[in-house]
Amino acid sequence: MAEKITAYRFDRLDQTLSQLNQEDCAIIAGGTDVMVLHKSRRGIPPKIPKPIVFIDHLSELKQVYHLYKDLHIGACCTYSELLDHPLIPAALKNAIKSIAAPAIRNRGTLGGNICNASPAGDTLPLLYVYNAKLKLRSVNGDRIVAINDFIKGPRRVQRDPNEIVTEIILPSVLEEDAHVFFEKVGNRNADAIAKVGFAGYIRINDDRIEDVRFAFGAVGPTMVRSLNIEKKLVGKTIPLADSEIAQVVADFDKIIRPIDDQRSTAVYRKTVALNLLRYFLSSKQYQTN
Repeated sequence: MAEKITAYRFDRLDQTLSQLNQEDCAIIAGGTDVMVLHKSRRGIPPKIPKPIVFIDHLSELKQVYHLYKDLHIGACCTYSELLDHPLIPAALKNAIKSIAAPAIRNRGTLGGNICNASPAGDTLPLLYVYNAKLKLRSVNGDRIVAINDFIKGPRRVQRDPNEIVTEIILPSVLEEDAHVFFEKVGNRNADAIAKVGFAGYIRINDDRIEDVRFAFGAVGPTMVRSLNIEKKLVGKTIPLADSEIAQVVADFDKIIRPIDDQRSTAVYRKTVALNLLRYFLSSKQYQTN
C-alpha cells in the first residue's frame, strides 16, 4: 500500500503563508527539479519527506511589472510565460531558450531555478550580473535579499521555513544601455545541464567603461563573481589592450575552481570559462554601440 502524502493547494497566497507558518512543508512550483530529486523506481510515487504545498497557480506569484526603474518578476512565472512577456529583457529570454525542452519550460519557474541553488542553474549567471534581488514573504511581512546573499551553496539558501520567494527584482533595467552577453555550454543546445555558464555585462560612455560585471556558473559551489576584479576595469578605455584582458583572465584563473564530475572535467570547465571571458572582453559588438 502506497504511503499517504499530505498536500495543500490554497487559493490565495496569504492562506499558503499561514499554513507554512504552522507546518514545515516542501514547496513545489513547477516541480521539475524536486520530482527528480525525490524520484523512486518506476511506478512508485516520489518520496517527499514533508507535507507538500503547491504554489504554481497563485496569481500573486505570476505578475511582471515595472516599479520606478526596477523590473519585478513573479517567482512562479514559467519560462514559457517569460519568453512571451514584452517586459522581459532580451538577454534573459535568450538564456531561457537554452533551458530544457518546451515541456519543461511550460512547468519550470524562475523562482524554482533560484531556490534549487544548483551551481549549474541556467539563469543564475545572468541574474547575478543584473544584481538581482529577491523579495521573500511570510506572515511577518516582506524582506529583500540580494541573490548572492540568498544562495549559500549547492541547494542551500537563506530562506526560513515559513517564507516564500515572491518576486525577483532586476534593479534599474529601464535605464540600462548596457551590452549583456550570455552563453551556456552543454552537450546539447537546450535539454542538458550546463557544463559552464557565463554572463557578462558592460556599460560604456565615451569609450570608457562605466560598469562591468561577470558571473560564471558550474565552476564552483555557487556562481563565481568578483567585485574587486570588476572594479579594476572601471574607467578603462575601449578597446581594452591585450595586456589588460590578460590580467583580468589571470585574476579569474585564480578564483575559478571547478570539479570533475560525470558531465565534464575541471580542466575543460576552467578553459572554457576563461575563453568565454576573453571573448567577451575583446568583443567588437559593444564597442560599436
